[in-house]
Amino acid sequence: MKSNLSRRALIAVALAGVVTTGINAAHAEDNVRCFGIAKAGQNDCASKTGVHSCAGESKVDNDKGDFKNVPKGTCKKMGGTVER
Repeated sequence: MKSNLSRRALIAVALAGVVTTGINAAHAEDNVRCFGIAKAGQNDCASKTGVHSCAGESKVDNDKGDFKNVPKGTCKKMGGTVER
């Protein structure tokens, strides 16, 4: 009985992971990289100018080389720019 419960729990966890991955992928398509709005230490990835190479490493607010992922249509309203 315990083995059957463990197997069910494992299957449930695996299915939850698959569903979450699908949802995240769908949301990622609705986002854009918005440059110039990230606060210090809150950027989503490396700087396009090469100042740093990872998320969360920005040193100043609103650096034009750092971006945050935001929903499409909101970047310019926040004072940022979207690059293509």
